Amino acid sequence: MATSRRMRFVHSQLAWMVATVLVLSLLGSLSYEFFFVLSLLGLLVVTELTAPVNVTPEWRVRLRWLTLLGLVGFAALTLHRIMGLLPPEVIPW
Repeated sequence: MATSRRMRFVHSQLAWMVATVLVLSLLGSLSYEFFFVLSLLGLLVVTELTAPVNVTPEWRVRLRWLTLLGLVGFAALTLHRIMGLLPPEVIPW
């Protein structure tokens, strides 16, 4: 039973990511940054929607590390975009 729930999670995440690629392609704004951010959003949504009520399986505990890694990547991406918007005089290096 745990394997079927795990596979349901994987299929849901994969469907979200494929839908993200299709929608971004149709809008003409497919980029790595948009795909990463929307995939991370999908990971957070699918994780919450498939969360068990009583018992947390071991694979869901490891999923927290993936979520943390995604949030660190999002923070780095956001910082990179903000640094690109600032004038060169503001950045001390």
